[in-house]
Order: sequence, then structure tokens, then C-alpha cells
Amino acid sequence: MGKSTYILSSVFLAIGGFLFGYDSGIIGSTIVLDTFKDYFHHPNATVTGGIVSAFQGGAMLGTIINMVIADRLGRKRTIAAGSCISLLGCALQAGAANMPMLIVGRFIAGAAVGMLTSTIPMYAAEISPSKHRGALSGLLQWMLSWGFLVAQWLGYGCEFNKTQFSWRFPLAFQCIPACILVFGIWFLHESPRWLMEKDRHDEAKAILFKLHGDGTSEKETLIELEFREIRDVIEADRANNQTSIMTIITKASWRKRLLLGCGVQAFGPLSGINVINYYGNVIYELLGISTSTSLKITGISGALSVVYCTIGLWTLDRTGRVKPLIVSAAGLAAALVCNAAMYQNLDINNGNMLRAMVAMNFVFSLFYTPLGIISWVYPAEIFPVEVRAFGNAVTTFTNWTINLIFAQFSPQALASIGIKYFYVFFVFNIAAMLCYIFFYPETKGKTLEQMDELFGDQLVPHALEDPQAAEIAMEKAGITSYREEVIKQ
Repeated sequence: MGKSTYILSSVFLAIGGFLFGYDSGIIGSTIVLDTFKDYFHHPNATVTGGIVSAFQGGAMLGTIINMVIADRLGRKRTIAAGSCISLLGCALQAGAANMPMLIVGRFIAGAAVGMLTSTIPMYAAEISPSKHRGALSGLLQWMLSWGFLVAQWLGYGCEFNKTQFSWRFPLAFQCIPACILVFGIWFLHESPRWLMEKDRHDEAKAILFKLHGDGTSEKETLIELEFREIRDVIEADRANNQTSIMTIITKASWRKRLLLGCGVQAFGPLSGINVINYYGNVIYELLGISTSTSLKITGISGALSVVYCTIGLWTLDRTGRVKPLIVSAAGLAAALVCNAAMYQNLDINNGNMLRAMVAMNFVFSLFYTPLGIISWVYPAEIFPVEVRAFGNAVTTFTNWTINLIFAQFSPQALASIGIKYFYVFFVFNIAAMLCYIFFYPETKGKTLEQMDELFGDQLVPHALEDPQAAEIAMEKAGITSYREEVIKQ
């Protein structure tokens, strides 16, 4: 029962990723439709960039909201609030009577996705055992791929309709995953680690047994030790006055975690993925490929992304985090530089060249998969529980800020220099590869509490490894009495 509980919970939570992926895919398909252009009086590149970037701007606001309220609300209520906000934004987009209404709707929907994407991977990480944590936290990216796939093929199908339905229905479809999240989230358990941090020990222990118990005495013992480990690390941090949000800035090892989390989130959009996702049809138009064919190409790419992501999740807890990131960055750089170089010598009458350039985008998608998954997993697992919500919100804010910049300026860049624009992202991917090699420690197989030791903050022996030594160390530190005071309160 326990295993199915945390797996099903993680799968359900990943619906937020579907919402994110669907929006990423559908806006690229929508803004190129003739019916959309006619209704909104043929928006120029600047307005088109505003339509896309409004979502990123809203997501930035959503992560700021999480910095302020997520720790107080808890994981479940934060997701519920984000889902309700998403419904409002999606409804405004579908019913948009003018451009300002559409942009406001995208901004509100973006705020919701900002809240969801900074909460869901963290929530999944907190309810998952360490041996499956990478795959279950990474389900956000897997569902994102499914959302992108559905968006591309729905956009392709609606292109054959020559009424407003061709763009209104795909935008309205976003309400479905939002509704599922709104009503389904209340059937999930709250994060036991958040409950522990709020001194709700009995509730936390009961949920740990529901999530991981299988009725055997051996498993019950392991759960008791896990409970002690979570409790001891939280109390040791409190005893050392390391429970405030400012500690994430003032304490060197915590600051390092923040920089690494922001780095891996930043390297996602700096890879160039969203330029290709949002403006893929514009890119193919530069190659002389028709709208219908470009929509079909992006649909096929979306289907392959699901396959890539499924394989990536299956291997993640076997290969670790850092090695796949290094391979990913090298492959992304190679695919981009090949396309940029071919574009400099472009001959649109050379079918082989055009096919090679399309193929390089498929290769790019393949190599993006490890980064796409791990950019959500790594920040969700490296922060201490006291600042985990805040730290994840800051790292996700980094992602969305960079997304906003490139979403706004990419249409003009593509119009000015075409696919030579990819050279910019080639440089970023090389820089990312070097950072992964020299600065990122491997987190595979570690419990969330063992991250302290990995980053040089070991305060007490871990109960799962040596329960007797952990108890003695806590008593020597005088934390047993502190624990009793907390329980009395």
C-alpha cells in the first residue's frame, strides 16, 4: 500500500507539469494561425513576444508569492491555490475579446504555473524514498513532455478549422488539468517533512507509515529511524540558530546550495530550449517550411520527447545527476552549433540541408532531456527543510526570469540574424558543462537529511545509518531537552 501511495501521489502532482508543458506548446501553435492573426489584427514581433513573455512574467510573480507564503500554507494548500489561479487565467485566455485580455490571462496563468513548478518537485521529493526520488521528482518533466505533445497535435488538428474555435478551444483546454488539480489535491497526504518542521510530529509519523509502510516489522523500524533522522536534523539546525530564511544567504554552505540550484535552473532556458519550443514555427518559416508542415514536425518532436523522458526517468536513479548533465550540455552545444553553421550557408532548395537542420532540432530535444528532468530534481533535494520552500521558489524564479528575457527578445533576434542566434546558446551550454564538471556534487542515493553531510554541514550522525550514535550525539549536544520542550508546546 505504501509504495503505491507515494507513486500515485507523485504521478498526480505531475499534472502541474502537464499544465506547464501544454501552455509552452500551445502558444507556439496558436500565434501562427491565420485565424488568430486575423482576429488580433496581425500582431508584430514585439506584440508576439509580449504574448509569450506575459506567461513568464506571471510565473516570476508566482515564485515570489511562494517565497512569502508557501512555507506557511504547506505543500497541499499552495498547490490548491495555484490551481485555482490557473483556472482564472486559462478562462480569460479562452474568452479573450482583445489583446490586453489575452495577455492578462496569460500573466495570471503564468503566476499559477510559477507557484506549481516551485512546489511540486519539492513535494514529490519529500514524500519519496531516496532510491526513487529522482524519478518521482522528475515526473514533472515527463508530464511536461506529455503536455507539450498534446498541445502540438491539438494545435495541428485545430489548424484545419477556419473559425475562432481553432485558437479558442486549445486555450480553453488548459482548464482541464487545472480542474483535476483543484479537486484532487485534497486526497493527498501533506508532506511529513513540512509537518515535522511545524512540530506536528504525530501527524508526520502517521503519514510516513501511510507512505512507506508495508506492514512488516522491519519496515516499521526503518520508518521509525527515518522519523528520528528528520527530527534530529531539524532540531540540530534550531539548536545552532539555523532556521531563519536569511541563513540561506549568510551561511556559506547553504548559499552554495542556493547558487547551485539557481545555476541548474538557469541553464535550462539558457540551453535554448524555449526559443525552439515557443518559436519553432518561426524558425521553420525561416527555412521555407510551411505552417502546416512545421506544426507536424513539432508534433513528432513532442512525441519523441515523451519517449526520451521516459528513458531518462528510468535511468536517473541509476546514473545519478551530474554525469547526465555533462553529457546533456555537450550534446546541446553540438546540435546548436551544427544548425547555426548550416544556416550561414543556407540553401532552401537543398532538401538534404533542410532535413539535416530539422534532424538537429530532434537531436537537441534528445540531449535536453537529462537537463529538463534534473533541473527540477536537483534544487528540490538539496535544501534543508527549514528553507526548502523558499530555496525552491528562488531557484524557480531564476528559471522564469531568464525565460522572460528570451521569450521577449527572441522574435526580434530571429528576425534580425536568423538561426545564427543559436551561437549564443552554444556558448551558454559550454559554460554549463564546465560548471557541472567542477562545482556540482552528486546527490544520487542520499536522503534529504544526508544533504547536510554532502555539503559539509553534518551536525549529528544520521539515525538511518547509526541510530545509537545519533542518539548519543543529540544528548551530548543538549538537544534532547530541547526536543521535550518542543513536544510539550
